[in-house]
Amino acid sequence: MLRTTAAMLPSPSSLRAFLRLSSRGPLPLPRFRPLPSPALLPHLRPLSSSPKPARDPLAPPEPLSSAFAAAAANPDPDSDSSWGVFDPVAGRIVLQAHPPPTPPPSSSDREEDEDEEEVVEVKRKARPSGGRREPRWADVATARRAAGKGGKAPRVSYVCSNCGDGFSQWWGTCRGCQAVGTLTKFFPGAADSADADAEGSHHAGRSWIRQKSKEMVPKKLREVTKGFDQAGWRIPLPGTFGNEISRVLGGGVVPGSLVLVGGDPGVGKSTLMLQLASIVSEGSEDHGSSPVVYVSGEESIEQIANRADRMSIKSKDLYLYSSTDIEDILDKIQPLSPKALVVDSIQTVYLSAFAGSAGNQVQVKECTSALLSFAKMTNIPVFLIGHVTKTGDIAGPRVLEHIVDVVLYMEGERCLSHRLLRSVKNRFGSTDELGVFEMSEHGLQAVLNPSEMFLTEHDSDSEILAGLAVAVVLDGSRTFAIEVQALSVPGSLGQGKVVGTKSKRVEMIISVLMKQAGLKLQDNVIYLNVVSGFELTETAGDLAIAASICSSFLEFPIPNDIAFIGEIGLGGELRTVPRMDKRVMAIAKLGYRKCVVPKTSEKLLKPLDLDIQILPCNNLKEFINTVFRPEV
Repeated sequence: MLRTTAAMLPSPSSLRAFLRLSSRGPLPLPRFRPLPSPALLPHLRPLSSSPKPARDPLAPPEPLSSAFAAAAANPDPDSDSSWGVFDPVAGRIVLQAHPPPTPPPSSSDREEDEDEEEVVEVKRKARPSGGRREPRWADVATARRAAGKGGKAPRVSYVCSNCGDGFSQWWGTCRGCQAVGTLTKFFPGAADSADADAEGSHHAGRSWIRQKSKEMVPKKLREVTKGFDQAGWRIPLPGTFGNEISRVLGGGVVPGSLVLVGGDPGVGKSTLMLQLASIVSEGSEDHGSSPVVYVSGEESIEQIANRADRMSIKSKDLYLYSSTDIEDILDKIQPLSPKALVVDSIQTVYLSAFAGSAGNQVQVKECTSALLSFAKMTNIPVFLIGHVTKTGDIAGPRVLEHIVDVVLYMEGERCLSHRLLRSVKNRFGSTDELGVFEMSEHGLQAVLNPSEMFLTEHDSDSEILAGLAVAVVLDGSRTFAIEVQALSVPGSLGQGKVVGTKSKRVEMIISVLMKQAGLKLQDNVIYLNVVSGFELTETAGDLAIAASICSSFLEFPIPNDIAFIGEIGLGGELRTVPRMDKRVMAIAKLGYRKCVVPKTSEKLLKPLDLDIQILPCNNLKEFINTVFRPEV
């Protein structure tokens, strides 16, 4: 049906204007485009005097775009169809045998055509195609925006891979080109990842490790471990400082692992990671040097360089970068192909695909998930520094510690120079290991003899030795000689303070001394302290606690060459503790000449043939008579 325009409506004013113009000369006929052919509009009667062949009703309809193009490109001059031209005098359409000449396009028409070509070209570039492109490391950070409280999910569209038309829902047949099965799901912001849409990038919100399901198949354990060198698999950390970290990590850095390091502000986390990055970049004699990237979201590269200069770090392959965008970080480090990546800290980085500022629970979880995917995909180890809350836990969701492979805590008192690196979670080693460092002007230094930091040098004849006893405890594979101090003063029992161990355990030992050993401690106030801020949690220190309380109450100094190992029962009996042989061997190397142990462990220690005197005791009474007996 033809549209009615203003030019087709006769009016007296238009006729008067026409008569005035006709008196000046002949008028050019207005030019109109040809009417559509009958094949395009079968429901309209054709303007033709001869009948046309009947159309097959079962044949598919010819696409509109192709029919218009054919009619415009190949006009049939022999056709008996007529052309309708508007006659302004008669005020109606009249028939004409030949089509009117087509006017040349104006400059505005040409500009519109150029704009349309540019839009089509942009759509063609953004259109998903079957070709593959070079993968980007930042693709692991391209994920769908999480719906829910953090923000609305972006609108998903379906794009035809044949013509590029987009639809809000899926159709079996494209409405633009009538092609079947060409609509694919398309996410705004990820249009340039051609292979991500086809292989499940929309599952990024449901998977921590994005994998290509068509390439990943289950493998037998025998096939995976065949020809696998466990000794050369880990990245070695040479030097005394590197050995301390290797002990905590389980023997070195595992390729593709994600390590989280937490600790109080100012304890030395950034210093530890900068020194570790320097050691990894320098490599060993067998592996050589390789690039390592240290990324900070809290400091500029000049500030990091100033700290590195203060610690005398001169690694030539250590790269510094300051950024908080995960996608930008992965894009910038891809040309370097580093051996390791350090991010300081996880609470300062963000993903633009998710709502919220850096540091909130959604951003921390999603950034960690993206870095985990990056580590597993590239086999590059990633070290993350994490902030802690006022309760001592790592800031962020609890799932953060479940995502990573290793969780390390750095402990230490601000007033003391020693730092302890403890493993809380380790998928590649033991969680019982402990690294001991000392903070100096040039950074952290490994402590070769950790027991020295917990002992006090005293003269054997000094009166202040009363109330001091040495306990031998184990923390992982490390043996420590810990000094325990006790002070007994007249007063009401129960008003004392305990520092460095459980107060309930100390109250139990005091009660056993009163009941089983006969000490009159009810009229005394007991203060107990474990030196150097060490937390004594092992029951092997029970005997040393009892010895220090007895020494202070009896005012009998304990010789400084004797150590105590053993657990105290409610009946006053001394009980053995695990790995007695290792404890005794450790204190023998430290120069102790005597060691009080439970009677039940005497047989285990005899074959050791150590240069130390073993003093076995059955109960507390025998223990007091052995240790606090005046020498004749």
